[in-house]
Amino acid sequence: MSTAPAEIFDRDTAGEIVVRPLQPTIGAEIEGVDLRRPLAPAQRDAIKAAILKHKVVFFRDQPLDNDQHAAFARQFGPLYTHPSTRADDKIAQIHRISALEQAEYEKRRRDVKDGDGYHSDTSWRLVPTWGAVLRAVTLPEVGGDTIWVDANLAYEGLPAEVKTRLEGRHVTHDFRAALTAGGHDYPVVAHPIVRTHRETGQKILWANLTQKPQILGLDLAESRELLDEVLRQYKRPEFQVRFSWRPNSVAFWDNRAAVHYAVRNYGDFPRLLERILIADEPLYADL
Repeated sequence: MSTAPAEIFDRDTAGEIVVRPLQPTIGAEIEGVDLRRPLAPAQRDAIKAAILKHKVVFFRDQPLDNDQHAAFARQFGPLYTHPSTRADDKIAQIHRISALEQAEYEKRRRDVKDGDGYHSDTSWRLVPTWGAVLRAVTLPEVGGDTIWVDANLAYEGLPAEVKTRLEGRHVTHDFRAALTAGGHDYPVVAHPIVRTHRETGQKILWANLTQKPQILGLDLAESRELLDEVLRQYKRPEFQVRFSWRPNSVAFWDNRAAVHYAVRNYGDFPRLLERILIADEPLYADL
């Protein structure tokens, strides 16, 4: 447990919400709220403020069903239906993160080395989702942690010379193979590799290392060199928080401010998490 002082919100407006930081800039556990019930406006604002500050927040002992999971997420914006969601799912916006299905996908994907799959969800879209709420369903007895990276710290930790080389560059996000396999299509998009977070103003080092990234305007060797530098930043422990799942745990993160990596150290156990994505505003001036 972190020894950092907890943040306690005004009990008259936000109930008894307590935010306990896990690392100096990323990760916090939130106590004092029942996610099965509608949030008061002050509770919602306190949770959103904690997400913006800590990038990812965690809740323990939240026995949500599918309807409650969706209702909680919906209080933070419109829900996004991922194209890989199965048509027979009760709630279309709930995306099953199945270890068995993921293992089959990884067998087909030969371009990502084990341990290198740091990514942001739906970065292949012109307007990616802003938030994600992930709920534990079936867990191994041990293992299966998830790592989140403070992508602002990853940027700030770069050498000045590398920052200069990345400035103004765009990186591709290519999800076409998976989309095509599911009967969908979408063009390859490119986002700034150094993005400015709309709400915090922080600079974010933002690449999806699972989606064939390439920095435009550079030859392949220089692009690979710089992406290797990005990966080294993501892998630095001082920029990370690592979360050990327990039954009824929930993670809620800012998909614009953090990248994440699922640790596969539990053999063939059928681990299952369920995720709901929250759509961002289509700010056409930014496209």
